[in-house]
Amino acid sequence: MLAIRLDKKNDARLARLARQAGRTKTAYAREALLEYLQDLADAKLALARLAKPAKIYSSIEVKRAVGL
Repeated sequence: MLAIRLDKKNDARLARLARQAGRTKTAYAREALLEYLQDLADAKLALARLAKPAKIYSSIEVKRAVGL
């Protein structure tokens, strides 16, 4: 369970959006949090790969590998 506090302006914006879309504020908060967590995981993975890059393949090697 998680509880968050928003300032009045953003709480009103979220409430208005939820009301217009027929969804709940919780649904939007959950969706935003899950998207943020995925973006964070993607960024960590990208940084790890930049720190230790894998082999770079030429276009000829790729074409050969896929049978073109």
